[in-house]
Amino acid sequence: MFKVGNIYFIAAVAVIGGALFGFDISSMSAIISTQPYLCQFNQQGFNEKGECRGPSDNVQGGITAAMPGGSWLGALVSGIASDRLGRRTSIQIGSVIWIVGSIIVCAAVNVPMLAVGRIVNGFSVGICSAQVPVYISEIAPPSKRGRLVGFQQWAITWGILIMFFICYGCSFLDGAAAFRVPWGLQAVPAVLLFMGLCILPESPRWLAKKDRWEEAKSVLALVHSKGDPNSPWVIREMEEIREVVEFERANADVSYFELLTPKMLNRTSIGVFMQIWSQLTGMNVMMYYITYVFTMAGLAEEGGAGVLLPSSIQFIINVVMTVPALLWMDRWGRRPTLLVGAFFMCLWLCVNAGLFAVYSRPARQNEFTSTAVSMSISGAPAKAVIASTYLFVASFAPTWGPVSWVYPPELFPLRLRGKAVALATSANWAFNFALAYFVPVAFTNISWGTYVIFATFCAAMFLHVFFMFPETANKPLEEVDQIFDDTKPGAIKYIGTPAWKTRNTRLQVLKQERRETRNDLSSEEKIGYQEHKETTGPGA
Repeated sequence: MFKVGNIYFIAAVAVIGGALFGFDISSMSAIISTQPYLCQFNQQGFNEKGECRGPSDNVQGGITAAMPGGSWLGALVSGIASDRLGRRTSIQIGSVIWIVGSIIVCAAVNVPMLAVGRIVNGFSVGICSAQVPVYISEIAPPSKRGRLVGFQQWAITWGILIMFFICYGCSFLDGAAAFRVPWGLQAVPAVLLFMGLCILPESPRWLAKKDRWEEAKSVLALVHSKGDPNSPWVIREMEEIREVVEFERANADVSYFELLTPKMLNRTSIGVFMQIWSQLTGMNVMMYYITYVFTMAGLAEEGGAGVLLPSSIQFIINVVMTVPALLWMDRWGRRPTLLVGAFFMCLWLCVNAGLFAVYSRPARQNEFTSTAVSMSISGAPAKAVIASTYLFVASFAPTWGPVSWVYPPELFPLRLRGKAVALATSANWAFNFALAYFVPVAFTNISWGTYVIFATFCAAMFLHVFFMFPETANKPLEEVDQIFDDTKPGAIKYIGTPAWKTRNTRLQVLKQERRETRNDLSSEEKIGYQEHKETTGPGA
């Protein structure tokens, strides 16, 4: 069957799985305040104006959290499905599940049916969000791996933005069509994802793991050497994969429990905390509950459009500011990107906390419809709050947003990669689920102290990254494995080297390129350098 070997096309199709998550975020957040939705799922009767009040706060929280709850389970199951059926096949299964969930949600006539549909959708998102980075990282050359896996986060931001405007346009429709049409249109990307994957190759490392060596070699040749199986890069990559597969078979069986053994616990904790910290950055405050923040800043006084426009601007910032990471993440490296992001997010959170603490007043009784809108700020300080909110999003988008998907697949050996990334991603969804309930309650009870909590998390993640997270950029996956394990033949001696002393290989390569241009390399050095470029793939 015909297969496409262009690595950018492969990534573009695969990350549609990430866009599904983005669609879900907007399709709920943009609809829950509309009258058609509130009347369809009305539990609280009517207000003085005769308008439907919709589900209770607790029920709405359950509806919203149903998706990340399902995603947690889907992420865990995806590791087993991925190892048994393949990376590509598991993503296709996720796309089919999403279509089923979208049909249930679109047809929902009551709260239980809606919640079940969102759990099914979440199960799909859990599978795709865990296995798309694994699939891309195992098929991409090291020099482009960060950029290509980072497309996952960019797809999420595009999904949020596109569905936001779809929901806004459908809000002018009469009756239940205002929310059923967007929920039904969610199925379209999943159909495209399933069909697109049919013409993409399977992960060569998974094929090798299943003793399908000729297929693995043909995939490497198709993707990296224009179909030439005798390419030096293909031959060397096959040798490294074969060595790793044989070693792993001789030393361990695959199980989740191995991730908790002393030998694996370090990298497991790093991978899991990578995803946990990405949730504890406070991005949930800025993305899911941004209407609370802008209402506290006085924009609600201008009517619904006063909150809607700033929200859309934030989504646009999120899309645009992810682009620099896609272009230069592999040049920057993982550690500097994470450290810079944590520093600036902590800064903007502290600014917001200080502004609200000094210039805000407590909300008066019944001043706002939600008790989570617990403060009010106006004038220049309110504009500063809005500005720092935008700057926070601009700091997250090129740093922790994409790197949180790129980093975990790079940490683990082939035999455990599917399950390990599934475990790390499940931690992401577990904290996503918890924060869906925590943030409104926190705003209600501790007001501006909510910002202090997330700023403290950002400071803690800065220290954690600095002392514990090694650099993995531009290293073949097999070489990254050697950072944590020096028991393999010929392993590079990174053991004992503190994380803050690990370096981005690309910087060394650029220096060598400049030396080569000046003809400063000896013949032996040039040969070694050429071999290094062939090993790291095109574009290194």
